[in-house]
Amino acid sequence: MSEDIHLEVCVDSPQSLAAAIEGGADRIELCAALETGGLTPSPGLMALAAKAPIPVYAMIRTRPGDFVFDDADVATLLADIDAVRAAGLAGVVLGANRLDGSLDRDVLSRLAGHAKGLGMTLHRAFDLAGPDFASAVELAVELGFERILTSGGESTALKGLDALAACFDQAQGRVVIMPGSGVNLDTVAAIKARLPLREIHSSCSVASDAPDGKALELGFVAPRPKHTDAGIVRRMKAAFV
Repeated sequence: MSEDIHLEVCVDSPQSLAAAIEGGADRIELCAALETGGLTPSPGLMALAAKAPIPVYAMIRTRPGDFVFDDADVATLLADIDAVRAAGLAGVVLGANRLDGSLDRDVLSRLAGHAKGLGMTLHRAFDLAGPDFASAVELAVELGFERILTSGGESTALKGLDALAACFDQAQGRVVIMPGSGVNLDTVAAIKARLPLREIHSSCSVASDAPDGKALELGFVAPRPKHTDAGIVRRMKAAFV
């Protein structure tokens, strides 16, 4: 039933966290630096998010760039999982690839084993594993992931609808397929019409006012920073009914 669709909102600031909760989000993906696709949030932001009345999953990603991790990266990721556990958050968001784009079974097994007892989402490293998404879905099931955040290997979920539909067929309810990327009020109806959604992922964001000229000049802010808007969260939830 459409009313059972859960909305996960990704945020990277205290203000966006508060807006997502106010708007009625069902779960938070907590990040730093969403403009780079999301990094592990700070201990302070995790401590604040631990007070939220809804589940919060923290991104575990040590640096911008690809998801091909060496031993130093993995050591950092494992320590970040420890920090999430210590903060009392509900879960973690993980992913790792090999050089050929396939999911890195060995690294993911280590991370998933270390995260035992926490909820787990497989992030969009999954999108680099195409076109063999079937094998990637099976690995996610094997390792105990609850859900896969994916755009079907495309820049947006709307463009990836065919691959997403195939992922739903492969998953057969054993793992949740959660469309994300470019999910907004203009695209959600088409995505909902095509896929048997249980969960969906969005930033529910709007562009902030133009930043201070000096801060922009010094490279401290993006030209058009975004923040989650409580009204958009509410309207997104209403679109599921």
